[in-house]
Amino acid sequence: MNDEGRQDVLDTSGRRLDQIKLSGITARGYHGVFEHERREGQTFVADVVVHLDTRRAAARDDLAHTLDYGALAEQVATVLAGEPVDLVETVAERIAATVMASSIVQAVDVAVHKPHAPIEVPFGDVVVAIHRDRTKLPAAEPYAPRPTEAPAHPRSVPTSTATLPVTPAPGAPAVTAGVVAWTEAGVPAPGGLSEQGPDTPSTEPPASSTDATVVVGELVTDVLDQAPDGPVDVVLALGANLGPAQETLREAVTELASTPGIEVVDVSPLARTSAVGGPDQPDFLNAVVLASTTLPPRELLRATQAIELAHGRERHEHWGPRTLDIDIVVYGTVLAVTDDLELPHPRTHERAFVLQPWAQVDPDAVLPGLGGGPVGALAATAPDRDGVRWLALDWLTNAIPAVGNDTGAVPAGPAWDRGRTGPDAPDA
Repeated sequence: MNDEGRQDVLDTSGRRLDQIKLSGITARGYHGVFEHERREGQTFVADVVVHLDTRRAAARDDLAHTLDYGALAEQVATVLAGEPVDLVETVAERIAATVMASSIVQAVDVAVHKPHAPIEVPFGDVVVAIHRDRTKLPAAEPYAPRPTEAPAHPRSVPTSTATLPVTPAPGAPAVTAGVVAWTEAGVPAPGGLSEQGPDTPSTEPPASSTDATVVVGELVTDVLDQAPDGPVDVVLALGANLGPAQETLREAVTELASTPGIEVVDVSPLARTSAVGGPDQPDFLNAVVLASTTLPPRELLRATQAIELAHGRERHEHWGPRTLDIDIVVYGTVLAVTDDLELPHPRTHERAFVLQPWAQVDPDAVLPGLGGGPVGALAATAPDRDGVRWLALDWLTNAIPAVGNDTGAVPAGPAWDRGRTGPDAPDA
Protein backbone atom coordinates (compact mmCIF):
# COMPACT_ATOMS: atom_id res chain seq x y z
CA MET A 1 0.00 0.00 0.00
CA ASN A 2 1.19 3.54 -0.62
CA ASP A 3 1.04 6.43 1.80
CA GLU A 4 -2.54 7.32 0.78
CA GLY A 5 -3.89 3.83 1.34
CA ARG A 6 -4.17 3.00 -2.37
CA GLN A 7 -3.04 -0.36 -3.63
CA ASP A 8 0.21 -0.01 -5.56
CA VAL A 9 -0.01 -1.08 -9.21
CA LEU A 10 2.74 -3.32 -10.55
CA ASP A 11 4.00 -3.74 -14.10
CA THR A 12 4.41 -7.11 -15.82
CA SER A 13 7.78 -7.57 -14.10
CA GLY A 14 6.33 -6.99 -10.64
CA ARG A 15 7.74 -3.47 -10.26
CA ARG A 16 5.66 -0.62 -8.90
CA LEU A 17 4.43 1.76 -11.58
CA ASP A 18 4.81 5.53 -11.37
CA GLN A 19 1.87 7.86 -10.82
CA ILE A 20 0.57 11.13 -12.19
CA LYS A 21 -2.03 12.66 -9.87
CA LEU A 22 -4.59 15.36 -10.61
CA SER A 23 -6.73 16.52 -7.67
CA GLY A 24 -9.73 18.80 -7.48
CA ILE A 25 -10.69 19.04 -11.16
CA THR A 26 -13.94 20.97 -10.98
CA ALA A 27 -16.78 21.57 -13.45
CA ARG A 28 -20.48 22.25 -13.39
CA GLY A 29 -22.42 19.18 -14.42
CA TYR A 30 -26.06 18.20 -14.79
CA HIS A 31 -25.95 14.62 -13.59
CA GLY A 32 -28.56 13.14 -11.25
CA VAL A 33 -31.88 11.35 -11.05
CA PHE A 34 -33.90 14.42 -10.03
CA GLU A 35 -35.34 16.94 -12.46
CA HIS A 36 -33.87 19.94 -10.61
CA GLU A 37 -30.39 18.40 -10.85
CA ARG A 38 -30.73 18.14 -14.61
CA ARG A 39 -32.17 21.65 -14.83
CA GLU A 40 -29.99 23.64 -12.44
CA GLY A 41 -26.77 21.62 -12.34
CA GLN A 42 -24.21 21.54 -9.53
CA THR A 43 -20.49 21.33 -8.90
CA PHE A 44 -18.70 18.03 -9.48
CA VAL A 45 -15.08 17.39 -8.51
CA ALA A 46 -12.78 14.63 -9.73
CA ASP A 47 -9.45 13.25 -8.49
CA VAL A 48 -7.47 11.09 -10.91
CA VAL A 49 -4.38 8.96 -10.29
CA VAL A 50 -2.80 7.54 -13.45
CA HIS A 51 -0.43 4.56 -13.15
CA LEU A 52 2.25 4.33 -15.84
CA ASP A 53 5.99 4.06 -16.43
CA THR A 54 7.54 7.53 -16.79
CA ARG A 55 11.18 6.44 -17.21
CA ARG A 56 11.27 6.65 -20.98
CA ALA A 57 9.86 10.18 -20.95
CA ALA A 58 12.33 11.27 -18.27
CA ALA A 59 15.31 9.72 -20.03
CA ARG A 60 14.48 11.53 -23.26
CA ASP A 61 12.90 14.60 -21.65
CA ASP A 62 10.10 14.11 -24.17
CA LEU A 63 6.38 14.69 -23.57
CA ALA A 64 5.52 12.19 -26.33
CA HIS A 65 6.32 9.32 -23.93
CA THR A 66 4.15 10.41 -21.01
CA LEU A 67 0.80 12.12 -20.39
CA ASP A 68 0.12 15.78 -21.04
CA TYR A 69 -1.61 16.44 -17.71
CA GLY A 70 -3.04 19.72 -19.02
CA ALA A 71 -4.88 17.86 -21.78
CA LEU A 72 -5.83 15.17 -19.29
CA ALA A 73 -7.37 17.77 -16.94
CA GLU A 74 -9.42 19.16 -19.83
CA GLN A 75 -10.63 15.69 -20.74
CA VAL A 76 -11.80 15.03 -17.19
CA ALA A 77 -13.52 18.42 -16.94
CA THR A 78 -15.22 17.76 -20.29
CA VAL A 79 -16.67 14.52 -18.93
CA LEU A 80 -17.86 16.23 -15.73
CA ALA A 81 -19.59 18.97 -17.72
CA GLY A 82 -20.70 16.70 -20.56
CA GLU A 83 -23.79 14.68 -21.44
CA PRO A 84 -25.96 14.27 -18.31
CA VAL A 85 -26.40 10.82 -16.78
CA ASP A 86 -28.26 9.57 -13.73
CA LEU A 87 -25.37 8.06 -11.79
CA VAL A 88 -22.06 9.35 -10.50
CA GLU A 89 -20.84 5.81 -11.12
CA THR A 90 -21.36 6.34 -14.84
CA VAL A 91 -19.38 9.58 -14.74
CA ALA A 92 -16.51 7.81 -13.00
CA GLU A 93 -16.48 4.97 -15.57
CA ARG A 94 -16.42 7.49 -18.44
CA ILE A 95 -13.45 9.26 -16.92
CA ALA A 96 -11.62 5.96 -16.42
CA ALA A 97 -12.32 4.83 -19.99
CA THR A 98 -11.21 8.18 -21.40
CA VAL A 99 -7.93 8.10 -19.47
CA MET A 100 -7.26 4.46 -20.42
CA ALA A 101 -7.80 5.19 -24.11
CA SER A 102 -4.07 5.93 -24.04
CA SER A 103 -2.36 2.54 -23.95
CA ILE A 104 0.59 4.00 -22.02
CA VAL A 105 -1.78 3.98 -19.03
CA GLN A 106 -1.80 0.67 -17.17
CA ALA A 107 -4.33 1.59 -14.48
CA VAL A 108 -6.28 4.55 -13.16
CA ASP A 109 -7.95 5.53 -9.88
CA VAL A 110 -10.91 7.87 -10.24
CA ALA A 111 -12.84 9.56 -7.44
CA VAL A 112 -15.85 11.70 -8.36
CA HIS A 113 -17.19 14.00 -5.63
CA LYS A 114 -20.75 15.32 -5.50
CA PRO A 115 -20.54 17.72 -2.55
CA HIS A 116 -24.00 19.23 -3.14
CA ALA A 117 -25.92 15.98 -3.54
CA PRO A 118 -29.64 16.25 -2.61
CA ILE A 119 -29.41 14.52 0.78
CA GLU A 120 -31.78 15.52 3.58
CA VAL A 121 -29.33 15.06 6.47
CA PRO A 122 -26.08 16.95 7.18
CA PHE A 123 -23.11 15.47 5.32
CA GLY A 124 -19.67 16.47 4.14
CA ASP A 125 -19.33 14.85 0.71
CA VAL A 126 -20.43 12.00 -1.55
CA VAL A 127 -17.61 10.20 -3.36
CA VAL A 128 -17.68 7.36 -5.87
CA ALA A 129 -14.17 5.90 -6.18
CA ILE A 130 -13.15 3.21 -8.69
CA HIS A 131 -9.97 1.46 -9.80
CA ARG A 132 -9.66 0.20 -13.38
CA ASP A 133 -6.78 -1.58 -15.08
CA ARG A 134 -6.08 -3.89 -18.02
CA THR A 135 -7.69 -6.85 -16.26
CA LYS A 136 -10.77 -4.92 -15.11
CA LEU A 137 -11.61 -2.53 -17.92
CA PRO A 138 -14.01 0.42 -17.56
CA ALA A 139 -17.69 -0.30 -18.14
CA ALA A 140 -17.95 2.60 -20.58
CA GLU A 141 -16.52 3.87 -23.83
CA PRO A 142 -14.02 6.76 -23.93
CA TYR A 143 -16.16 9.86 -23.80
CA ALA A 144 -16.47 12.10 -26.85
CA PRO A 145 -18.64 15.25 -26.78
CA ARG A 146 -21.50 15.50 -29.23
CA PRO A 147 -20.77 17.73 -32.25
CA THR A 148 -22.79 20.57 -30.69
CA GLU A 149 -21.02 20.25 -27.34
CA ALA A 150 -18.27 22.73 -26.59
CA PRO A 151 -15.18 21.62 -24.66
CA ALA A 152 -15.18 22.41 -20.95
CA HIS A 153 -12.34 24.88 -21.49
CA PRO A 154 -12.22 25.96 -25.15
CA ARG A 155 -8.74 26.52 -26.50
CA SER A 156 -6.98 27.06 -29.79
CA VAL A 157 -5.92 24.24 -32.09
CA PRO A 158 -3.40 22.17 -30.13
CA THR A 159 0.11 21.38 -31.23
CA SER A 160 1.22 17.87 -32.07
CA THR A 161 2.26 17.26 -28.44
CA ALA A 162 -0.89 18.63 -26.84
CA THR A 163 -2.86 15.37 -27.01
CA LEU A 164 -2.48 12.22 -24.99
CA PRO A 165 0.34 10.26 -26.68
CA VAL A 166 -0.29 6.73 -27.85
CA THR A 167 2.22 4.04 -26.92
CA PRO A 168 1.69 0.30 -26.61
CA ALA A 169 1.33 -1.69 -23.41
CA PRO A 170 4.50 -3.24 -21.96
CA GLY A 171 5.80 -5.97 -24.22
CA ALA A 172 4.19 -4.55 -27.36
CA PRO A 173 6.27 -2.90 -30.11
CA ALA A 174 6.59 0.89 -30.17
CA VAL A 175 3.85 2.86 -31.87
CA THR A 176 4.41 5.79 -34.20
CA ALA A 177 3.75 8.94 -32.18
CA GLY A 178 0.62 10.81 -33.15
CA VAL A 179 -1.08 8.08 -35.21
CA VAL A 180 -4.45 8.47 -33.54
CA ALA A 181 -7.53 10.60 -34.02
CA TRP A 182 -8.40 13.11 -31.29
CA THR A 183 -10.96 15.88 -31.13
CA GLU A 184 -10.00 19.39 -30.06
CA ALA A 185 -11.38 18.55 -26.62
CA GLY A 186 -8.59 16.03 -26.30
CA VAL A 187 -10.75 12.90 -26.40
CA PRO A 188 -10.86 10.14 -29.01
CA ALA A 189 -13.29 10.60 -31.88
CA PRO A 190 -16.04 7.97 -32.14
CA GLY A 191 -15.85 5.02 -34.52
CA GLY A 192 -15.62 1.28 -34.96
CA LEU A 193 -15.54 -1.71 -37.30
CA SER A 194 -17.98 -4.44 -38.20
CA GLU A 195 -17.29 -7.93 -36.83
CA GLN A 196 -19.05 -11.17 -35.95
CA GLY A 197 -21.32 -8.80 -34.07
CA PRO A 198 -22.64 -5.26 -34.78
CA ASP A 199 -23.12 -4.16 -38.37
CA THR A 200 -24.16 -0.86 -39.89
CA PRO A 201 -26.68 -1.38 -42.72
CA SER A 202 -24.94 -0.57 -45.98
CA THR A 203 -24.41 -2.00 -49.42
CA GLU A 204 -21.39 0.11 -50.38
CA PRO A 205 -18.02 0.68 -48.74
CA PRO A 206 -18.01 3.99 -46.83
CA ALA A 207 -16.45 6.97 -48.50
CA SER A 208 -13.08 8.12 -47.28
CA SER A 209 -13.50 10.10 -44.06
CA THR A 210 -11.43 13.06 -42.95
CA ASP A 211 -12.11 12.50 -39.25
CA ALA A 212 -8.83 10.67 -38.55
CA THR A 213 -6.53 13.63 -38.06
CA VAL A 214 -3.29 14.60 -36.46
CA VAL A 215 -2.93 18.31 -35.81
CA VAL A 216 0.58 19.71 -36.34
CA GLY A 217 0.55 23.46 -35.88
CA GLU A 218 -2.04 24.62 -38.41
CA LEU A 219 -1.58 21.54 -40.67
CA VAL A 220 -4.24 18.83 -40.45
CA THR A 221 -3.37 15.45 -42.02
CA ASP A 222 -5.53 12.35 -42.39
CA VAL A 223 -3.08 9.68 -41.24
CA LEU A 224 -5.28 6.76 -42.19
CA ASP A 225 -4.96 7.72 -45.86
CA GLN A 226 -1.18 8.05 -45.73
CA ALA A 227 0.89 5.25 -47.26
CA PRO A 228 3.36 3.71 -44.77
CA ASP A 229 7.10 4.17 -45.21
CA GLY A 230 7.49 0.41 -45.69
CA PRO A 231 5.55 -2.86 -45.41
CA VAL A 232 3.37 -3.06 -42.29
CA ASP A 233 2.33 -6.27 -40.54
CA VAL A 234 -1.44 -6.63 -40.36
CA VAL A 235 -3.85 -9.17 -38.91
CA LEU A 236 -7.15 -9.84 -40.66
CA ALA A 237 -10.07 -11.83 -39.24
CA LEU A 238 -12.29 -13.74 -41.67
CA GLY A 239 -15.70 -15.25 -40.96
CA ALA A 240 -18.66 -16.73 -42.85
CA ASN A 241 -21.79 -18.76 -42.08
CA LEU A 242 -23.89 -18.54 -45.26
CA GLY A 243 -23.48 -20.50 -48.46
CA PRO A 244 -20.32 -22.53 -49.15
CA ALA A 245 -18.51 -20.97 -46.21
CA GLN A 246 -15.24 -22.90 -46.39
CA GLU A 247 -14.91 -22.31 -50.13
CA THR A 248 -15.74 -18.62 -49.64
CA LEU A 249 -13.04 -18.20 -47.00
CA ARG A 250 -10.51 -20.08 -49.13
CA GLU A 251 -11.30 -17.82 -52.10
CA ALA A 252 -11.09 -14.74 -49.89
CA VAL A 253 -7.58 -15.71 -48.78
CA THR A 254 -6.55 -16.15 -52.42
CA GLU A 255 -8.12 -12.80 -53.36
CA LEU A 256 -6.33 -11.06 -50.51
CA ALA A 257 -3.03 -12.56 -51.69
CA SER A 258 -3.67 -11.35 -55.25
CA THR A 259 -4.53 -7.77 -54.18
CA PRO A 260 -1.70 -5.35 -55.09
CA GLY A 261 -0.05 -4.12 -51.90
CA ILE A 262 -1.03 -7.17 -49.80
CA GLU A 263 1.22 -10.17 -49.18
CA VAL A 264 -0.30 -13.09 -47.27
CA VAL A 265 2.29 -14.44 -44.82
CA ASP A 266 0.37 -17.19 -43.01
CA VAL A 267 -3.15 -18.49 -42.45
CA SER A 268 -4.50 -19.86 -39.19
CA PRO A 269 -6.41 -23.07 -38.61
CA LEU A 270 -10.12 -22.80 -39.26
CA ALA A 271 -12.39 -22.52 -36.23
CA ARG A 272 -16.04 -23.53 -36.06
CA THR A 273 -17.67 -21.09 -33.64
CA SER A 274 -21.08 -20.24 -32.27
CA ALA A 275 -22.50 -16.90 -33.37
CA VAL A 276 -22.07 -14.13 -30.78
CA GLY A 277 -25.37 -12.32 -30.33
CA GLY A 278 -28.05 -11.80 -32.96
CA PRO A 279 -30.75 -14.18 -34.25
CA ASP A 280 -30.56 -17.97 -34.40
CA GLN A 281 -28.17 -18.83 -37.23
CA PRO A 282 -25.64 -21.45 -38.32
CA ASP A 283 -22.22 -21.72 -36.72
CA PHE A 284 -19.49 -19.54 -38.20
CA LEU A 285 -16.25 -20.63 -39.77
CA ASN A 286 -13.49 -18.25 -38.71
CA ALA A 287 -9.83 -17.85 -39.60
CA VAL A 288 -7.07 -15.29 -39.15
CA VAL A 289 -4.72 -14.14 -41.91
CA LEU A 290 -1.29 -12.69 -41.13
CA ALA A 291 -0.23 -10.37 -43.92
CA SER A 292 2.10 -7.55 -44.85
CA THR A 293 0.83 -4.48 -46.67
CA THR A 294 2.01 -1.25 -48.24
CA LEU A 295 -1.56 0.07 -48.44
CA PRO A 296 -2.72 2.87 -46.12
CA PRO A 297 -5.20 1.68 -43.45
CA ARG A 298 -8.28 3.06 -45.14
CA GLU A 299 -7.26 1.74 -48.56
CA LEU A 300 -6.79 -1.68 -46.97
CA LEU A 301 -10.31 -1.34 -45.53
CA ARG A 302 -11.70 -0.57 -48.98
CA ALA A 303 -9.88 -3.57 -50.44
CA THR A 304 -11.32 -5.96 -47.84
CA GLN A 305 -14.82 -4.52 -48.28
CA ALA A 306 -14.57 -4.98 -52.04
CA ILE A 307 -13.82 -8.67 -51.49
CA GLU A 308 -16.79 -8.91 -49.11
CA LEU A 309 -19.09 -7.33 -51.71
CA ALA A 310 -17.81 -9.66 -54.42
CA HIS A 311 -19.06 -12.55 -52.28
CA GLY A 312 -22.51 -11.05 -51.78
CA ARG A 313 -21.97 -9.45 -48.38
CA GLU A 314 -24.99 -7.43 -47.26
CA ARG A 315 -25.46 -5.49 -44.04
CA HIS A 316 -29.18 -5.56 -43.29
CA GLU A 317 -29.45 -7.23 -39.88
CA HIS A 318 -27.68 -6.38 -36.64
CA TRP A 319 -25.42 -9.34 -35.70
CA GLY A 320 -26.97 -11.25 -38.58
CA PRO A 321 -25.57 -14.09 -40.71
CA ARG A 322 -23.21 -13.24 -43.53
CA THR A 323 -21.56 -14.70 -46.59
CA LEU A 324 -18.18 -13.15 -45.72
CA ASP A 325 -16.76 -10.86 -43.08
CA ILE A 326 -13.21 -9.46 -43.20
CA ASP A 327 -12.10 -7.26 -40.30
CA ILE A 328 -8.82 -5.44 -39.86
CA VAL A 329 -7.78 -6.54 -36.39
CA VAL A 330 -4.35 -4.90 -36.21
CA TYR A 331 -2.50 -2.55 -38.57
CA GLY A 332 1.09 -2.43 -37.31
CA THR A 333 1.10 -0.45 -34.09
CA VAL A 334 -1.45 2.14 -35.22
CA LEU A 335 -4.12 3.13 -32.71
CA ALA A 336 -6.92 5.21 -34.21
CA VAL A 337 -10.60 5.91 -33.64
CA THR A 338 -12.62 7.27 -36.58
CA ASP A 339 -16.13 7.03 -37.99
CA ASP A 340 -15.26 4.19 -40.35
CA LEU A 341 -12.20 2.50 -38.84
CA GLU A 342 -10.95 1.74 -35.33
CA LEU A 343 -7.53 0.21 -34.78
CA PRO A 344 -6.97 -2.23 -33.23
CA HIS A 345 -10.44 -3.71 -33.59
CA PRO A 346 -12.15 -2.58 -30.35
CA ARG A 347 -13.58 -5.94 -29.30
CA THR A 348 -10.71 -8.23 -30.27
CA HIS A 349 -9.63 -8.73 -26.65
CA GLU A 350 -12.90 -10.51 -25.85
CA ARG A 351 -13.49 -12.50 -29.04
CA ALA A 352 -12.17 -16.07 -28.83
CA PHE A 353 -13.17 -16.73 -32.45
CA VAL A 354 -10.39 -14.31 -33.42
CA LEU A 355 -7.97 -14.86 -30.55
CA GLN A 356 -7.79 -18.66 -30.65
CA PRO A 357 -6.96 -19.00 -34.37
CA TRP A 358 -4.55 -16.05 -34.07
CA ALA A 359 -2.73 -17.65 -31.14
CA GLN A 360 -2.47 -20.91 -33.09
CA VAL A 361 -0.69 -19.27 -36.01
CA ASP A 362 1.37 -16.80 -33.92
CA PRO A 363 1.80 -18.01 -30.32
CA ASP A 364 3.87 -14.95 -29.35
CA ALA A 365 1.43 -12.38 -30.72
CA VAL A 366 0.56 -9.34 -28.59
CA LEU A 367 -2.59 -7.27 -29.07
CA PRO A 368 -1.78 -3.55 -28.62
CA GLY A 369 -4.12 -0.90 -27.27
CA LEU A 370 -6.89 -0.82 -24.66
CA GLY A 371 -7.52 -4.28 -23.25
CA GLY A 372 -4.55 -5.70 -25.13
CA GLY A 373 -1.89 -8.16 -24.06
CA PRO A 374 -0.60 -11.61 -25.04
CA VAL A 375 -3.09 -13.09 -27.49
CA GLY A 376 -2.84 -16.60 -26.03
CA ALA A 377 -3.71 -15.37 -22.55
CA LEU A 378 -6.61 -13.29 -23.85
CA ALA A 379 -7.93 -16.30 -25.78
CA ALA A 380 -7.90 -18.41 -22.62
CA THR A 381 -10.14 -15.94 -20.77
CA ALA A 382 -12.39 -14.62 -23.58
CA PRO A 383 -16.10 -14.79 -22.68
CA ASP A 384 -16.98 -16.80 -25.81
CA ARG A 385 -14.11 -19.32 -25.54
CA ASP A 386 -16.52 -22.23 -25.00
CA GLY A 387 -18.19 -21.40 -28.32
CA VAL A 388 -15.10 -22.41 -30.32
CA ARG A 389 -15.98 -25.99 -31.27
CA TRP A 390 -12.79 -27.21 -32.96
CA LEU A 391 -9.88 -26.12 -35.15
CA ALA A 392 -9.21 -27.59 -38.61
CA LEU A 393 -5.51 -27.47 -39.52
CA ASP A 394 -5.73 -28.43 -43.18
CA TRP A 395 -8.85 -26.55 -44.24
CA LEU A 396 -7.25 -24.91 -47.26
CA THR A 397 -6.68 -28.34 -48.86
CA ASN A 398 -9.36 -30.63 -47.40
CA ALA A 399 -13.11 -30.39 -47.03
CA ILE A 400 -14.62 -30.07 -43.56
CA PRO A 401 -18.12 -30.82 -42.21
CA ALA A 402 -20.79 -28.55 -43.63
CA VAL A 403 -21.71 -25.15 -42.25
CA GLY A 404 -24.94 -23.86 -43.75
CA ASN A 405 -24.78 -24.99 -47.38
CA ASP A 406 -21.03 -25.67 -47.30
CA THR A 407 -20.38 -28.85 -49.27
CA GLY A 408 -17.81 -30.38 -51.56
CA ALA A 409 -14.09 -30.84 -51.70
CA VAL A 410 -11.68 -27.92 -51.85
CA PRO A 411 -8.80 -27.79 -54.33
CA ALA A 412 -5.19 -27.78 -53.21
CA GLY A 413 -4.16 -24.69 -51.29
CA PRO A 414 -1.76 -21.94 -52.34
CA ALA A 415 1.96 -21.75 -51.61
CA TRP A 416 1.73 -20.46 -48.02
CA ASP A 417 -0.22 -23.59 -47.02
CA ARG A 418 1.93 -26.24 -48.70
CA GLY A 419 3.40 -28.59 -46.18
CA ARG A 420 0.72 -27.87 -43.56
CA THR A 421 -0.24 -31.24 -42.20
CA GLY A 422 -2.21 -32.80 -39.38
CA PRO A 423 -5.78 -33.90 -38.82
CA ASP A 424 -8.62 -31.78 -37.54
CA ALA A 425 -8.01 -31.15 -33.87
CA PRO A 426 -11.18 -31.47 -31.81
CA ASP A 427 -11.52 -28.74 -29.20
CA ALA A 428 -13.96 -29.86 -26.54
